Amino acid sequence: MNNIAVGAQAQPQRVRIRLKRLTLFDVVVLFFATLAGLITIYPMWYVIIMSLSDPIYASGSKVTLWPIGFYLGSYSVVLREMQFWISMRNSVLYVLIGTVLMLVTTMMVAYPLTRPNLKGRKACVVFLLIPMYFSGGMIPSFIIITQLGLYNTPWATILPASYGIWNIILCKTFLQAIPHELAEAAYIDGASNYQALSRIYLPLAKPVLAVISIYTVVGVWNSWFGAKLYQTNANIQPVQLYLQKLLIEQSLNINKMIEQNMTEDMIRALNMRAISARQLKYSMIVVVTLPILLVYPMFQKHFVKGVMLGSLKG
Repeated sequence: MNNIAVGAQAQPQRVRIRLKRLTLFDVVVLFFATLAGLITIYPMWYVIIMSLSDPIYASGSKVTLWPIGFYLGSYSVVLREMQFWISMRNSVLYVLIGTVLMLVTTMMVAYPLTRPNLKGRKACVVFLLIPMYFSGGMIPSFIIITQLGLYNTPWATILPASYGIWNIILCKTFLQAIPHELAEAAYIDGASNYQALSRIYLPLAKPVLAVISIYTVVGVWNSWFGAKLYQTNANIQPVQLYLQKLLIEQSLNINKMIEQNMTEDMIRALNMRAISARQLKYSMIVVVTLPILLVYPMFQKHFVKGVMLGSLKG
């Protein structure tokens, strides 16, 4: 009886010790998670407060945690131009059309590669993997775009972003994890391959399609080099290329003014313009990044699954 009483007294103490250790562990994890979050968020927060601060304080590196003064002139330079809204419209259209085409091409290629009765399935997979690691380069791509008549058209930006071999492999890996018995039961009931794809695999593949969608949205939205190569018409260029040109034009105008004979007032105005031009890049970052920041949270829950899929063998 005494041993039982001693054991009963010792058990609460062990529980308390475990609770104390668990609480300490939680505090440590919370501390490092908060620290990592601050390290991740601060660069973006710094860009925002720099874009809203007075140009004199922003250029003097006096802004650290909160904006000093309040200045929206750099945003006015970006947003007041009609060409900016035309470029923004182009980028939105490129993202929407490119994402839809990416999902269609990915599913149309990945689904047949999961069928065990497909002849030459392994050869097709190898055929897809080769160009994923060995690309022809910029010159062959430029020749193909020009020979197809896509140069200086919106399709020069849309079509190259409408397929991705990595996305196909990712989707194929996900579809292979779905039990084949579901499709076999549908075939027994008289369903075709298209019906099995639309009614069984597509509803179950929503997580991987969400991952592919956000990857495509971010990739198309941030792309500018292809448009610089294939699009000389400003009315079809994306917003990233327009903002790059705007920043270059601001710098060139300042350099031209320096070469001229200037009075003190002109020099003072030039200094203010140079300060505003340096602050302009922060406003451009905010304007370009804001749409992506608004889209990301809607797909956040699917990121972990997408990363785990990429670690599996196909």
